Formats: sequence, structure tokens, C-alpha cells
Amino acid sequence: MREIDCNEITTAIAQMCVDANLNLPGGMRECIENAQKCEKSELCRSVLGDIAANIDCANELGVPICQDTGMAVIFAEIGQDVHINGDFENAVNEGVRRGYVDGRLRLSIVKDPLDRVNTGDNTPAVIHTKLVGGDKIRLTVAPKGFGSENMSRLKMFTPSAAKEDIVKFVTETVSLAGSNPCPPIVVGVGIGGDFEYCAYLAKKALCRDLSERNPAPFYAELERVMLDEINKTGIGSQGFGGTVTALYVNIEQAPTHIAGLPVAVNMGCHVTRHVSVEL
Repeated sequence: MREIDCNEITTAIAQMCVDANLNLPGGMRECIENAQKCEKSELCRSVLGDIAANIDCANELGVPICQDTGMAVIFAEIGQDVHINGDFENAVNEGVRRGYVDGRLRLSIVKDPLDRVNTGDNTPAVIHTKLVGGDKIRLTVAPKGFGSENMSRLKMFTPSAAKEDIVKFVTETVSLAGSNPCPPIVVGVGIGGDFEYCAYLAKKALCRDLSERNPAPFYAELERVMLDEINKTGIGSQGFGGTVTALYVNIEQAPTHIAGLPVAVNMGCHVTRHVSVEL
């Protein structure tokens, strides 16, 4: 049994909150540059150039890439051979508090959805915990801005729905969102599970490395089809029209009930952020 102290978790989370907001995942800037090269609209090529320049400026100045430093979403894979000394949830939230307050990141969380009083430290975080084999803890911090989050949707299809119906729903969701999620966007799609697990899958899909396609050939092809259809909408970068509306689409799937077919779409803006560490 391996021992991990909660202070180690807190320290890691605090640094990850800062790192995730100051640095894009590997390859994202290059993906935006590639989108600029293949964009057919002159105006949108210019917009994509401005986005890349903003990323560079943020890096040079050591400031967040986006003013909305998000709600802290934490994915934790905890090895069953790990013993945590202390309260794990409290340790995570203390890390978020330190990261956001000491890192001077924007504090965006209210303590109650209808009593809109700011908590003053960006806690509590949304924590997803999964027990896995081994003696390590893998932590992923994914700050989620709500310009894109607000554009997300979920639909409970019946099993009679065809692949084309799902593609249409995802594309329709992007069309309804328009410029609101700050395109070019990243689209996370969850298929299967039940009502809440489907939404979890869509959020988790946003944290997959952009170079990785779904390991199942059927779903990898479906990702490609969805991306093609989304980029036919003509929304373009920041809603100015063009041929690049989405940078990539990630699908995560799970078993579901014989009577259901849940599909969730979770939007991510062009600064879809996440960082992972292993303790």
C-alpha cells in the first residue's frame, strides 16, 4: 500500500490550476495555425492569426489565455493500492483555492445558483473520481469557461435513431450556438450511459489529446463525419463566416439501456484547457 499525503495533492492541484490557464495543451496552437492555412475566408484567416498572436502574448506576459479562467473541473483516477492521508475532496478544493487566489485568476463561482454570492476563491470544484488499478493517482484539471459551457445540449434519443440523426443533432447544436462559444471550437460528444453519465462522457471527451482519435474505427470515422458537417455550417472563427468552425470532435461512448440512446454535446472554445499529472 502506497501512502500519499493530502498536502501533495493540494500542491499539485494549485500548480495545475495556474498551468492550465496559462498554457494550452500541446499541439493546440499548431492546430490553430494549420486551420489558418486551410481557411478559405480571408477575414477568418486574419481572425485565426489574431487568436494565435493572443496565445503568444499571454505566454510572453505570463497571464491567462482567456479572462474566463473557468470552473475547476477535476478528473481523478485513484489507484486502489493508494492510501490517502487526509480528506481527498478538501485537499482538492484547497488546491483550487490556492491556485486561483494566489495565482490571481478570476474567481467565478457563486455559492448557490439562485443566491448569486461569489465564494471568493473559485471553490468548490467539480470532482469526478474513479477507482483504478495500481498505486498512483492521476489528476486532470480542466478549467471550464461558461461561454462555451452554456451552449451545450443533451438529448435522450430512442434506439431507433440512426447515425445520421446523431450527426444532425451535434451539427444543430453548433449552429444554434453560433459565435457564442468563441469558435473555432472543440466539440466533446458523449454517446450512451444514462442521463448524467452521458454528460460526463462529453466533458471527458474534451480532455482527450487532440492528436488522438477514438480507438474504435467506427467512432473515429464518426468524429471525422461530425467535424466535416460542423465545418459546413459557415459559422467560422468568432462567427465571421468561413470554413473552419471546429478544430476537432472527440467522442466517448459507453454501454446503455436497451430502451435508450443518450447523446450529449459539450462545447469547448479555442482555449479548451486541461493539464494532467501523475502522483
